[in-house]
Amino acid sequence: MSHLTIDLHQALALRDLGALLIDARSPAEFAEGTIPGAVNVPIFDDAERARVGTLYKVEGKRAAKRLAVELVAPRLPAMIARIEEALAGRRPPVVVFCWRGGMRSRALTTFLDFAGIPARQLIGGHKAFRAEVRSFFEEGRWGRLLVLRGLTGVGKTRLLLRLREEGYPVIDLEGLAHHRGSAFGGLGLQNQPTQKTFETRLWEALRQVPADGYALAEGESKHIGRLVVPPRVFESLQQETTLWINASLDYRVQVTLDDYPAVDDLKPSFIAPLNALRQRLGAETVERLLGLLEAGRWQELVRDLMVLYYDPLYRHTRPERRIEIDIEPEEEGVRRLRTAIEAVLKGTL
Repeated sequence: MSHLTIDLHQALALRDLGALLIDARSPAEFAEGTIPGAVNVPIFDDAERARVGTLYKVEGKRAAKRLAVELVAPRLPAMIARIEEALAGRRPPVVVFCWRGGMRSRALTTFLDFAGIPARQLIGGHKAFRAEVRSFFEEGRWGRLLVLRGLTGVGKTRLLLRLREEGYPVIDLEGLAHHRGSAFGGLGLQNQPTQKTFETRLWEALRQVPADGYALAEGESKHIGRLVVPPRVFESLQQETTLWINASLDYRVQVTLDDYPAVDDLKPSFIAPLNALRQRLGAETVERLLGLLEAGRWQELVRDLMVLYYDPLYRHTRPERRIEIDIEPEEEGVRRLRTAIEAVLKGTL
């Protein structure tokens, strides 16, 4: 079986070249986090995994293996057919992994080999991959992060996405986290990923930033919604001169409303976050804000939230080491931003 195994670095190199990765773990394990690009072909479903595990503890390995064979054998043709379909246009071998590189991935790798499909079992499984991700973050194996900051609504994410379209390297932390990073940041977006999935997505993005390179990012706190930014990444966001974006209140209100295109459909979702501000803003102010919400007076609501809540909360994030960029009018502002980026990279500012 040793000739059918592969270590993590070899597996990732093959993946980068287009090899197919198969995650043989249960659907629940897969949903919590996997290697990017992997396809889930579970040996057991969640209930079956629990049955086999319980039997192993009660009656031992032999009984558990016998049950595993009985469960898996009828599904083997369909599993192999699914992998063949996913393999179309990919280069072999298939790389198979489970949690620790144990029975599940070993069995599926063997079945594929018998079926004439070149396959390798990942030594150490997903556990080895998670160790690699943690090591990557702990060691800070990426280049410079040039950070855009500014008061709420200046359009930092919008600017980053535009610069990405122009060819600039960008790490969109809020996009990876499915959250805008504020009290109302999750409204209108899909559910946030698990912490493991967020870290994996961030690992995938940051490994594209060579040690002698750079990427643009948005300044974030240690938490984006319920997700935690890895400490070394957060430190990287504090190290460079900040590109501080200035914009008028009217501009910021409009950008914020642009971020919530179906704002009327989200009305009920605003109630709980507004009520959560009672201690900070006072009951009378929150009741007035709820009245603006009920009346659909969005311009007034957003303006008041900025003046009363967001600006006092985030004004302190303006660091001493900064280049201030007026983003209005927008086309001229973007040109000024490009110039500032080049100046920071050349060390002239």
